[in-house]
Amino acid sequence: MYLQKINLLNFKNYEELSLGFSKEVNFITGLNGSGKTNLLDAIYYLCISKSAFNSADSQNILQGTDFFIMGGDFVKNGHTHNVQCSFKQGGKKVVKIDKNPYDKISEHIGQFPVALITPYDNDLIREGSEERRKFFDSCLSQINSLYLSDLMHYNKVLKQRNSLLKQFHEQGAIDRDMLDAYDTELLGTGKKIYASRRDFMKEFTPLFLNHYKELTEGEEEVSLEYASHLNNEGFEADFKKALERDIILERTTKGIHRDDFVFKIGEFPVKSYGSQGQQKSFVISLKLAEFDIIKQKKGFKPLLLLDDIFDKLDERRIKKLLTMIAANNFGQIFITDARVESSGKFFAELPLKISIFNVEKGKATTQKKDD
Repeated sequence: MYLQKINLLNFKNYEELSLGFSKEVNFITGLNGSGKTNLLDAIYYLCISKSAFNSADSQNILQGTDFFIMGGDFVKNGHTHNVQCSFKQGGKKVVKIDKNPYDKISEHIGQFPVALITPYDNDLIREGSEERRKFFDSCLSQINSLYLSDLMHYNKVLKQRNSLLKQFHEQGAIDRDMLDAYDTELLGTGKKIYASRRDFMKEFTPLFLNHYKELTEGEEEVSLEYASHLNNEGFEADFKKALERDIILERTTKGIHRDDFVFKIGEFPVKSYGSQGQQKSFVISLKLAEFDIIKQKKGFKPLLLLDDIFDKLDERRIKKLLTMIAANNFGQIFITDARVESSGKFFAELPLKISIFNVEKGKATTQKKDD
């Protein structure tokens, strides 16, 4: 699978843009703030139907306008598919495939899968459990539509239960029958999500460990651990016992929405004991493992987007990553880097078809194009 071309209108700092891409490597250069990351985000948006960086679609509209439209032609299994996403201020987002709108936008997830590596990925290590759940949920949602459906249902019921808890707190009374209905839904769906995450981690972890070993030449021992309230056989009893605390706090304190994924180097947390290079290697290995498992489950390679990933990597780790790219381990790749002198020369010499683009103030020009 690859993205043949993209068209943008009023997306972020792009007033109008039309570009065709190489099937293999696309190297995007330009000064910081020129729009390199915005171009990658547009590609991500076409694949996932949302921005990787802005939760509100209104934040993706070019300043001074009230809408954006983007389109792209994907080639998958020998067939070309046109994807169009549009949003108007005050309206609803519309996502179409081959001119036909989806009944549910969530149906688009996984059709054109993608793995994105950015400088912000270190938040997976530095921030709280929500960031880590988002990463693994995104990966699972691209390979398992039932998982995405279960997750959306769980979050809807969780929101309703929390609203009910707030009502109980304010009124000083509990409607047990109404609460039991929400609890049954939450527990049942939660068990399915837990099982999916648990089974997923059994397949994902070896892929991650292999990539980390390759990037670091096996010098460092790292590990992943899935931590969940549902690991406890007495979880349902604990869930019921937590009701009084839930009412006081006005939120559900037990369940898969509190799951975490523990990252360690040796016996210690990567967050506290890993160097910047080790942390960067850790998150890159997570994202490359995401690429691998999507490829395994979908039967084709997803897009790989690399945004300024050489920052904070030492020369040895950079060379290892570039060796993997040169070996054509991936499908279509999009790479951004402001340091044209240091990295551009290497990419120009890769034994792969490569297109080079320069971005300046929301305009992109083609410097070199390989079909």
